[in-house]
Amino acid sequence: MAKAPTVEDVAARAGVSRQTVSNVLNTPDIVRPATRERVQTAIDELGYRRHAAARRLRLRRSSTIGIRLDPYVGGISGVVLDRFVHAITERASERGLRMLVYSARSAEEELRRLSELWEGSEIDAAIITGTARDDPRVAHLDAEGLPFVSFGRPWGEDDIEDPLHLWVDVDGAAGTRAAAEHALDHGSRVAFLGWPAGSGTGDDRERGWLEAMGARGLTAPRLVTEESVPHARETVDRAIAEGLEADALVCASDSLAVGALLALAAARVSIPVTGFDNTPTADALGFSSVEQRPEDVATAILALLMGPSGDVVLPRRLEPGGAHALIEPELVVR
Repeated sequence: MAKAPTVEDVAARAGVSRQTVSNVLNTPDIVRPATRERVQTAIDELGYRRHAAARRLRLRRSSTIGIRLDPYVGGISGVVLDRFVHAITERASERGLRMLVYSARSAEEELRRLSELWEGSEIDAAIITGTARDDPRVAHLDAEGLPFVSFGRPWGEDDIEDPLHLWVDVDGAAGTRAAAEHALDHGSRVAFLGWPAGSGTGDDRERGWLEAMGARGLTAPRLVTEESVPHARETVDRAIAEGLEADALVCASDSLAVGALLALAAARVSIPVTGFDNTPTADALGFSSVEQRPEDVATAILALLMGPSGDVVLPRRLEPGGAHALIEPELVVR
C-alpha cells in the first residue's frame, strides 16, 4: 500500500518549509497569496489530507456528540427512538462528526456518564431524549457547561423559551389535530385514548384533539391509561362495558391503538382507530397513524448544534425562536 503523503512531502513539492505548509493549513491569511497557491497546488497534486486525530487534538475538540442508548424494554413505540439514533448517526457522519453512543439505566447514571465524557474531552456536545417537565438534566448540563440539544421540549415554563436551551420536537398537537379532523369524517363522536395528565408530550397530544373538537363545538369521551397494550385494552374493554359511544378513536401512541383495537375486536365493535408514531405495527395491522419523521428531527438537531464553519460542534446561544424547531408530523391514512 502506498504511503500517505505527509506535510514534509508537501513542503518538498512546493519548495517551502514545513512551517509554511502548516501556516497555509491553519492560518492561511498570514501567507503570501503566491506561496499559498503553490502550497495548495502541491496539496492537490499529492492528495494530502490532514490527519483527523491530529486536527482534533490541535483544536482540543473531538467533533463527537454523545447520545444515550435507552435500555431495551420491548413494546411498539420504542422504534421511533431507534430510527432517530440511526438517522442522527448517518447525518452526523455526512458532516464529519461522530456519535458516541453510551448506555445508562437512569437519569442519574446518564448525567454521571455525560460528566465523565465531557471532562475527558471525549465529546463536544450531547443530545438528550425523553424530556420531562422540569427535567433535572437541563440544570445539571447548564452547570457543567456542556452544550446540549434535546429531542423533546424541556417543558418547564422558563426552559421552553430560553435560547440557551436548544431543542427540537415533534408538534404532537398538530398530529392529533389532523388525526381528529380526519376521524370526524366518520362521525361527530371522536373519542381520545391518552396518558394520565402531567406528561408534557401526552398533554400536547391531547390538546390537538381538544382543539379539533372544540373548533366544531363537539365533545367526546377522553379515556386514560398507562402506556402499554394490555392497559389500553383493559381501559377500552371497561369503557365498552360501560356503554362507550364513539364513532372513531384517536390514540396518543400506536401501543394504545393496538390495545384499543384488540378490545374493539373482542366486543365486535368496528370503528376507525388512529395511532401516533407510525410504527411497523401500524403498517402491518393497517390502521392510520401519525408519522413523527425522526429523520427530519435529526437534521434539525444537527443544524442547531453545528457552528458556522460546519465542521465542529460549538457551544451556541441563539436568539429566541431560533434555538428551537417544531417538526410538523404527517398523518398516514390507511
